[in-house]
Amino acid sequence: MGATGAQLYERGWHLATRGRFVDARRVLATGAARAEAEGDVELGARIAGTTAYVLARLGDVDGGERLCLEALSREGLSDAAIAQLHGQLGSLALERGLLDEAAGWLDKSIRGLSDQPVRQANMRMNRSLVDMQRGRLQSAMADLVAAEEAYRAAGMITEANLAVHNRGYTSMLAGDLVSALRTMQSVREPLDDESEMWAAVNELDRAEVLREAGLVTEAERSLSAVSAAFGRHRAPRDRATADYHLARSLLSHDPERAAEVAAASARRFAAIGSSGWAVRAEAIGLRARLAVGRIDRTGSPVRLTRRLPSPRKVDEVADALQEHGFGAEAEALRLTQALARIRLGRRAPRPVVRVGRRTPLEVGLLAHEMRAAQAAASGREADARRHAAAGLDLLDRTRRAVGSLDLQVSAAMRGAGLITTGLTSALRSGSHAAVFEWSERARAQSGSFLPLRPPPDPELAADLAELRVLRTSHPDGEWLLTPRAALLSDRARQRQWSQTAAGELRARVSLGDATAELGESDLLVTYVFDGIRLAALAVSRGRSDLVELDWTAARSALSGLRADLDMAATLVEGPMAMVVRRGLQDRLNTLSSILCAPIGALARAERILITAPGVLAGVPWTMLPATRRRPISVAQSVAAWIRERSRDVPAPVMAGFATGPRVARGDEEVSSASAAWGRREVLGSDDATVATVTALASHVDLLHIAAHGRHAVDNPMFSGLELADGTLFGYDIDLIPDVPDTVVLSACEVGRSSVRWGEEAVGMTRVWLHAGARSVVAAPVVVADDEACELLAAMHEGLAAGVAPSVALAEASERTGIVAPFQVHGAGF
Repeated sequence: MGATGAQLYERGWHLATRGRFVDARRVLATGAARAEAEGDVELGARIAGTTAYVLARLGDVDGGERLCLEALSREGLSDAAIAQLHGQLGSLALERGLLDEAAGWLDKSIRGLSDQPVRQANMRMNRSLVDMQRGRLQSAMADLVAAEEAYRAAGMITEANLAVHNRGYTSMLAGDLVSALRTMQSVREPLDDESEMWAAVNELDRAEVLREAGLVTEAERSLSAVSAAFGRHRAPRDRATADYHLARSLLSHDPERAAEVAAASARRFAAIGSSGWAVRAEAIGLRARLAVGRIDRTGSPVRLTRRLPSPRKVDEVADALQEHGFGAEAEALRLTQALARIRLGRRAPRPVVRVGRRTPLEVGLLAHEMRAAQAAASGREADARRHAAAGLDLLDRTRRAVGSLDLQVSAAMRGAGLITTGLTSALRSGSHAAVFEWSERARAQSGSFLPLRPPPDPELAADLAELRVLRTSHPDGEWLLTPRAALLSDRARQRQWSQTAAGELRARVSLGDATAELGESDLLVTYVFDGIRLAALAVSRGRSDLVELDWTAARSALSGLRADLDMAATLVEGPMAMVVRRGLQDRLNTLSSILCAPIGALARAERILITAPGVLAGVPWTMLPATRRRPISVAQSVAAWIRERSRDVPAPVMAGFATGPRVARGDEEVSSASAAWGRREVLGSDDATVATVTALASHVDLLHIAAHGRHAVDNPMFSGLELADGTLFGYDIDLIPDVPDTVVLSACEVGRSSVRWGEEAVGMTRVWLHAGARSVVAAPVVVADDEACELLAAMHEGLAAGVAPSVALAEASERTGIVAPFQVHGAGF
């Protein structure tokens, strides 16, 4: 005897909830025929509702709606069956982006299912999606909590886990990335095990969290993979959603591609009748075409190849967004248009937006940026900077709860437009005080709040230990793409994000404060870049000078610098070595003439403090002819340098040394360097594990590690040093209760930085400084083993005698005659 209609319905429903839509449609069609033969009108209505959902996911929203309306026209339906069909019509309206209509149907359905808690929970899940899109996050959260309780009471663990996952998504929309990742993570494994479709949905939502956290490269890789997975599963609606979120991410740094991806998303939504989502995707495409004045991820201005969309087209799409209930997105589109036209000197309507407590952050920041651009266009430079500063103050208020370095950097990403506007205005004004203020604002974006050290976390330590094993087994660099590594890395992020709280707001300093802190023969050089202009503000006790530099020439000279440095360190002998060294020296001479020669005060300075934007993060200042063999300190900001100098730090007494595996002359380097210290502790390559090195770091004044380094461009917190049992990650450093005042990293690459959004740079040096180190000695490129061994051993003679790190390094270079890319970050003097 074949399966009954009810059995077929249960089987089809199970397939549908796990994303096997094609199989579900086939089984449900058989079940519908069986129910009709059995004369079960009630069962037929339930099958019609579930089939409507399946058709919508397969792209046939119209077909789903027809099924529901036909079922409702049948006689003899119970109130519960009618309520169920009302709920399905609400879900179909949600698919179309008709939020008010969806809410009306779902409200009616939930009332009609008051005596059927599980079915009511299904409708609450759908209504929560409507409220998420309408920005009613408290109502969405309440529905999800009620749905989870109903599912758990019925023993439906998988459905309850899905409600938990959606609570995490709601937290993300509310801006609480810590809770979002923690909540999603708590149910990810069981949901992933249920079906490939749910695994893809989980990855889609995870990618959104990563995007919001500023880890856009990883997020965009995931979104592209998820889009392809939905294509394989013939789920056009989900694929269009993945493309929509990919376009939103690309909007910040690659508007040309964002416009293409958004257009594809809009076409897919339109094809399935989802008009609301189609217009949302179209709006992202328009904003991409309006991205005038934006800075890309290399710090260069975005150059658009298409004409701006017409104001009429923008108004049509903004009005459509408003009609569908997406008021904030309509405001963002109108503000983006106004910004673009102001910057191009064209007339445009100026949207009136009152920024209040309930204004979405994106809209508030755009409103301040538009006001700043309008003031600048009218020649009111002081007003322009005032409006830009108000936007950054708004941004600061939203991140008071986070102390994690990567979360603070993500917040800086949101303020890139305001920073650019303020810097440009300051440079136009010619005011030295204004240029200094905005240089400091740019530098402080990823470190406005002092971090509070996280407590010891054995579970995080265990996850990092497993990640070390996974990294070792995947030497191709793709280790974070494995499912287990992705799970563990998310768990590590979540723990680090939640346990590293923000302390007090770091005080800003004025140009006068900086001048007062400098010694008689000190010089501060603050390099400023606004995407078009590169300038240097030189400050000494007697005067200050603002000099414009040739950015086009600098960019050309920087383009091959790293390759030249790496080649010179690798080819130390043979007929090509001299050619390579000569080419490198020519490039360094060129950079020195561009970046340093126009600054007359450099020649007279005995000590030099440098702050530089991300586009200059790879410059080896200690190797440039104009600055070599003099004490140089490369600071995150002048405020940070002053703060660290004010700390009462006793002279170092105890030094720790560690050698990683397979480091040529590593043991010799450590032996020579440690000989200068009376109190020292040395870990050889076999004994230098992550546990022993972090334990050593917690009780010494100075730590020197000679090891191979790896720089993770996508996520610098997974950059690290190779030790006996694997990689010492940035996350491991955050677990050290008290880090040394001075850290010496004799390792290739870990001094490098990931340039983010034009002004931000994050690397292993920044991780140590963020954790509390006062100064870090590191190189951004490969250093020849012989040079590292001899130069750093000589440097330790000065360090052990109590000489400041920058002075000790300069004196060592003078004594040995070695010019290498090692430099001191932080408070080097």
